Amino acid sequence: MTVRTRADLASLPAYVPGKSIPGAIKLASNEVSAGPLPSVVKAIAEAATGINRYPDSGCVELTGRLADKLGVPADHLAIGCGSVTLCQQLVQATCAENDEVLFAWRSFEAYPIVVHVAGAKQIRVPLTSEHGHDLDAMAAAITPNTRMVFVCNPNNPTGTALRTEQIEAFIARVPSDVLVVIDEAYKEFVDDAHIPDGVELAKQQWAAGRDNVAVLRTFSKAYGLAGLRIGYAVAQPHVAEALRKVYVPFSVNALAQVAAMASLDAEDELMVRCRAIVAERTRVRGELLAMGYDIPPTQANFVWLPLGERTTAFNEHCLAHKVVVRAFAGEGARVTIGEPEENDAFLAAARAFTS
Repeated sequence: MTVRTRADLASLPAYVPGKSIPGAIKLASNEVSAGPLPSVVKAIAEAATGINRYPDSGCVELTGRLADKLGVPADHLAIGCGSVTLCQQLVQATCAENDEVLFAWRSFEAYPIVVHVAGAKQIRVPLTSEHGHDLDAMAAAITPNTRMVFVCNPNNPTGTALRTEQIEAFIARVPSDVLVVIDEAYKEFVDDAHIPDGVELAKQQWAAGRDNVAVLRTFSKAYGLAGLRIGYAVAQPHVAEALRKVYVPFSVNALAQVAAMASLDAEDELMVRCRAIVAERTRVRGELLAMGYDIPPTQANFVWLPLGERTTAFNEHCLAHKVVVRAFAGEGARVTIGEPEENDAFLAAARAFTS
């Protein structure tokens, strides 16, 4: 007799991380190639002498720092082990069995996984022909069983972003008991003034009496802390409290908390780096367009190549050129914007694929 596990897990797709191949340039996971700043590394090293002690499970100091930075009370914040874990906590906090969670597809590939694990039902709404959220279709797909809607902005993996008026109009159509979660993992790379700051948008919605808006952010991308796993949610107090109730104690480790605060101290320097990535993003997209690729506008630290059935061949071609991209077979490839020399290597591979 073998141990019985949930039968439905057999149909659960595994999360597929970006590959790491020795000697190859990795542009598959939307990491910042430059890594954390020296001041952050120093803070981590100093904190390492105390890892025999449990971390602050309430992340009190970091919560206070973020509350000051964002202009929200501390009880509006919940810290988590990366924003992906907060996605799972949100589903656990809002859904019982057979409740529905709605999201665009393709979007962040963890959404269907965390929904399935929580026992809820996933409702996928196809992207538009321009590779963005179809908010009209998403609003129409809401049912009495819908408990939560994920809006990934900018969207992963396509990089497309919704404008302020689009999100506001969508929220107005969502029932007040359905939580709208604006997932802003790539917020720091946005350079279009028409794309909202989700926290400011949420505060405006709360002031207007709509408390069903929450925002997710992470230190993994722009802050270069992907390996430490730390992110946060901004929501109304009853939502943040529910997140804390389903939080795994001590899951945000001490080094991650120290690194996050040191990164906030170095935020001006980090944002200079983000602007450099944005400039490279413009260059890379422009060169790909000149080669004949169809590249939608992107507000993230990556570009999306909707290659359809050519995706697998493109992926294998890039691997042969020692460049690792993130391929979604039959759909397209997502390519992280790295350092200029890394981007040049990718562009050379992309150019060779068209010849």
